[in-house]
Amino acid sequence: MNNIRTLYYIHDPMCSWCWAFVPTWEKIQGSLPSDIEVVYLLGGLAPDSDLPMAEQMKLTIAGYWQTIQERVPGTQFNYDFWTKCQPRRSTYPSCRAVIAAKAQAKNCDEANVLEKAMVRAIQEGYYLNARNPSDFDTLVAFAEEIGLDVERFELDLNSESTIEQLNEEMHMARSIGAQGFPSLILKSNKLAKAEETKSRALKNAQWQNIPYDYNDASVTLRRL
Repeated sequence: MNNIRTLYYIHDPMCSWCWAFVPTWEKIQGSLPSDIEVVYLLGGLAPDSDLPMAEQMKLTIAGYWQTIQERVPGTQFNYDFWTKCQPRRSTYPSCRAVIAAKAQAKNCDEANVLEKAMVRAIQEGYYLNARNPSDFDTLVAFAEEIGLDVERFELDLNSESTIEQLNEEMHMARSIGAQGFPSLILKSNKLAKAEETKSRALKNAQWQNIPYDYNDASVTLRRL
């Protein structure tokens, strides 16, 4: 019997806890067992909106940032964002930007590179440089900065296929048991004789929520 394992990383590019998790997540990925493949899934934190964020929501999210900095030492936030930008409670555009970036890849390896490049551009632009990833022009600027075909990116960003892909990823994230962002969910495919693969108990046992600690990669690695 062979085991093929996939570790799903469920995230949103504008999730502040995902930003705090970056250093530990990079350590986890660098030390994963060789039989584990990592797949990113967009969970979608907040749908499209043109409405300015309410003052109380601004204070609440800024408060989250302060809490994160206390719990995850070394995490940086640029609080100028709250005065320099017009915040909106809208993260789906940044999620679509990740999909639109991947769409320009020629193969799977390049898709992974472009995916991570766009996520990092969004996170650093948002959290370090006080740029608003909810804005179309900001996302287009990120696309140019990471070397994408800007005209194609502009077309793909809000295309039907991109919207459909995001909906599919969000649906899958929910269906496999994602509990907030980030979530780590391991799928183990046991390849065995036909009658065993039909077992409902086996099917239900495939998906496992994997624990993590924002400050300690070994928590996840020991479990894996």
